[in-house]
Amino acid sequence: MKLFSTHPLGGLELRNRMVMSPMTRCRALGNRANALMAEYYGQRAGAGLIVTEGTSPSPNGLGYARIPGLFSADQTASWRRVTEAVHARGGRIFVQLMHAGRVGHPLNLPEGAELLAPSAVAVSVTMWTDSQGEQPCGVPREMTPADVEKAVEEYARAARNALAAGFDGVELHGANGYLIDQFLNPAANRRTDAYGGDGPRRNRFALEVARRAAAAIGPERVGIRVSPYGVFNDMGGAFEGIEAQYGELASALGRLGLAYVHLVDHSSMGAPKPEASTVGLLSANFRAAGGRAVILSGGYERERAEADLASGAADLVAFGRPFLANPDLVERLRAGATLNAPDLATFYTPGPEGYTDYPALGG
Repeated sequence: MKLFSTHPLGGLELRNRMVMSPMTRCRALGNRANALMAEYYGQRAGAGLIVTEGTSPSPNGLGYARIPGLFSADQTASWRRVTEAVHARGGRIFVQLMHAGRVGHPLNLPEGAELLAPSAVAVSVTMWTDSQGEQPCGVPREMTPADVEKAVEEYARAARNALAAGFDGVELHGANGYLIDQFLNPAANRRTDAYGGDGPRRNRFALEVARRAAAAIGPERVGIRVSPYGVFNDMGGAFEGIEAQYGELASALGRLGLAYVHLVDHSSMGAPKPEASTVGLLSANFRAAGGRAVILSGGYERERAEADLASGAADLVAFGRPFLANPDLVERLRAGATLNAPDLATFYTPGPEGYTDYPALGG
């Protein structure tokens, strides 16, 4: 069974091909990792690779309530208990660097921070704030060239902080309508300068971030997640020239020698299914140009995961909610055991309920 076989990833040897997807959990009080989070990730160290929840590289990127950051010395130190908990159980862990961009509310940002985006286009979703409940997201300020350069350097600094915190690498969140995806997609990017107007220019920010992060910590320690055809956070799905743009992006990312590209398919949750031709082109171009691995995610169960690994469509397969509710998911799938059902009501609430209290087999 390929799902349970070892697999190389950069300089790492993963003990199986199951990846725990990044999932926002909103338990990071004060935007720092804590003992509860260390317990949560440590429980799931049986995954071949854990990718953490979205973690901001900048004060401006903390759009949601109680999400962690990795831009200060205190935050870096706070993550060490998490990486130590995972490594003590033989696991591997990358931190997902997620700048929320326009997806946020000023009440969730620290003093002096602001909502920034490629263009001054608000997202039509509401945002939970602990002080005033649900609020509409504000209108972001359009980033100047100096803002863009500062944001690129913030990703590189966060990548260096990640290694200082004991992480095995970083995943750049270029999906789901957050800052990198906002630059990629004309639904959010109305610019006419070097960072917008056509596919190659919309790709530029993502490539600069990836290049700078790879230079900071080594390309074998950097992955990127993308979601062509995504509709989350007003991305709008398909747009003219999408396949050519993402094909070019994949080739450029591959030439950097990145550890992996992580392709998102949210059709199991009602989103449009990515065109198979685009996914195939992106995967093929990334590998042909020198990229190392392809991770596929989206509603997987054991049989479909095995099929995509056997066909070569994927090198690794990511599981989200099954890992959330089953700390021992690897053993459950290996044994063909029944899975715990996730409790949606506790996905984003503070505290251990629905977080660290899901039972393991025999528990």
